[in-house]
Amino acid sequence: MNSPTDVSPANLSAALEARARACNTLSELGFSMANDAYSLLTFRQALVFAGGDKDSHLLTVSGLARPTEDSPYLVWLHRTWPWLRQQLEAHPGWFVPPSDSANIPPGVLDGWNEWWPNGVFALALRRRTGEIEAWVCFLLEQAPHEHQIQALTQVAQTWSYCWEMLSGPPKSSWSRRWHQSSTPQRSLIALLLGLLFFLPIHQTALAPAEVIALDSAAIASPLDGVIKTIHVRPNQAVRQGQLLFSLDDTTLRNRLQIAQKSIAVADAELLATSQKAFDSAQSKGDLALLGGRAYEKRAELAAVQAQLARIDIVASHDGIAVFGDPDDWLGRPVSTGERIMQLANPARPGVLIHLPVSDAIALEPGATVKLFLTIKPLSPLDARIIETSYQAVLSSEGIASYRLRAVFDDPNSLARIGIRGTAKVYGDQVFLGYYLLRRPLATLREWSGW
Repeated sequence: MNSPTDVSPANLSAALEARARACNTLSELGFSMANDAYSLLTFRQALVFAGGDKDSHLLTVSGLARPTEDSPYLVWLHRTWPWLRQQLEAHPGWFVPPSDSANIPPGVLDGWNEWWPNGVFALALRRRTGEIEAWVCFLLEQAPHEHQIQALTQVAQTWSYCWEMLSGPPKSSWSRRWHQSSTPQRSLIALLLGLLFFLPIHQTALAPAEVIALDSAAIASPLDGVIKTIHVRPNQAVRQGQLLFSLDDTTLRNRLQIAQKSIAVADAELLATSQKAFDSAQSKGDLALLGGRAYEKRAELAAVQAQLARIDIVASHDGIAVFGDPDDWLGRPVSTGERIMQLANPARPGVLIHLPVSDAIALEPGATVKLFLTIKPLSPLDARIIETSYQAVLSSEGIASYRLRAVFDDPNSLARIGIRGTAKVYGDQVFLGYYLLRRPLATLREWSGW
C-alpha cells in the first residue's frame, strides 16, 4: 500500500472518488471509505457511522467485514458515540478529549486511553440540503496536515453525493411532517383522527378452539374394575352393538364360583333340616331361617351374573369412538361412572371455544364465529354461538376461560372432530376509540379504584 508521500494527494483523491462512484450499496461505500482512505491518511483505525441524528449507528470498522461481535471495544464505542457525536457537531474536524473530565461521561476516558490514540479527525457527510447523513472518523496520533485535510474535504463531497444517491430520498419522520404542516392541515388531521375514534366496528376476540361433536354420548364404566381390552381404535367408526371395551372378569369369576358353592351348601342344609323336621320340633323352626339363607345366596349369584353380563361394553348407536391412547387405559383401574370414551355423531360437528377471561367480550347466542383451523388457516369456517357459560373454568392450558359452543353454518362442513385451531368471535358494534382503549381503561380502573 502506498504512503502519502509516494503519490500526489490529487491523484489519491481522484482514485478514492472513482472507487466511491463504483460502489453499488452503502455497505460497499462504507468499506471503501474505511479502508481505501489509508493511502491518503495513515490512520490507526477508521470508523463509519450511518445516520446523523439519534439513530446514528456503527456501519463499518477498517479491517473488519462486518462489526457484529459484542466485544468490549464495540460495547464501549456504542456507549461513547452519542457523546462524541455531539462534540464533533460543535467542534468539527480534529478533536482531542478535554483534560477536564467533569463534563465527560464515566468510562469514556478510560476506554479512549486503552483503545484510541491521541485524537480523532471526523468528517460529516451531508446531503445537498445540509442534513448530516453519515460520519467518517479517522483515529490519529496527531492532527493531519493541511494538504491532507483539503484532499479529504474534496473526497468527502463525492462520498456525500454517493451516499445520498445510494440511500435514496430522506425518510421524513411523523413528528417532522407534523411540524412542517400548516395549521389548517393540523386541524384537519386532528378532526379526522377524532372522527376515526367514532368509527363503528365489531368487537372481536381470538381464542383457542376445537372441533367437537354436538351429538355425543359418554361411554362410562358400568362398575368398578380394571380395563382388560379395548376393541376399537381412536376415531374409529363403530356400529350399534359393536364391542368397545371389556373389563377384567377374574374377580367376578371367583365370586361366581363362591356364590355357586354357597348355594349348594345352603340347599344341602335346607334339605337335611327338612328331613329332620318330621321328628324334631326344633328343626321345624330352623326351616324358615335356612330357606331365607338359600334365597340370599341365589340373590348374590344373580347379582354376580348381572355384573358379568356388563363387563363387555357395546355401542348404543352408530358413531365415532373418541378417546386417547388405548395403551393409557389398559390395566388401569376405573370406578363406576368414570368416562372411558365418547361416542360422537360425525354428522353434527360443532366448535368448542375457550375464551380467556382477560379477552372476554359481551356475547349472545347467535354471535358470529370464524374458525381458522390449523390444517387450513387460509380457509376459515363460519359458525354461530349456541351456548355460553356464565362461570369461568380452567382450560387444558390452565387458563381461566369461558366455554362457548358454536354450530357451523354449513351443515356439510368437512371439519373433522378433534381438529384444533383459532376462533375469532364477533360481539356487538362499538366505537373504534372504545375498542382501542378498553383494556387500558380497565387496567387504569383496577389500579385507581374509581
